[in-house]
Amino acid sequence: MKQRKPILIIDDSHNSQRIKKILNDNKIEFVEYNIKKFEESCCGELPTTKAPSVIAVEGIYKDEDKIKEYIKMAKENQKKNTERQNNLTNNKKIKEEESESSYW
Repeated sequence: MKQRKPILIIDDSHNSQRIKKILNDNKIEFVEYNIKKFEESCCGELPTTKAPSVIAVEGIYKDEDKIKEYIKMAKENQKKNTERQNNLTNNKKIKEEESESSYW
C-alpha cells in the first residue's frame, strides 16, 4: 500500500522556498499547495494557516523548526522502511532457496 504524501502549504515567501528546497534535498515526496490558490478559488483567507506548513499523517507542522523535526522523523522512517523491505526480500530469497533445495 502506498503511503500518503505530506502536503506542503506555501506562499511566495523566502521561507516557503527554503523549506521546499530542504524537502527536495532530503528526497521527501510531497504535494505542494500555494495558499494563494485557495484564497482565489474558494473561501478567502485562511487566518489560522501559516505558510510554510506541512500537513502529514503524523501531524501538522507550522514553523521552520517543527518542519525540520518532521523532516528528520521522515528520514528515519524512510530508513526503517528500506531496512524492513530489505529484510522481507532477504527472507523471501531464503524461503525460495529452501523450497527449491527440498526437491533435490
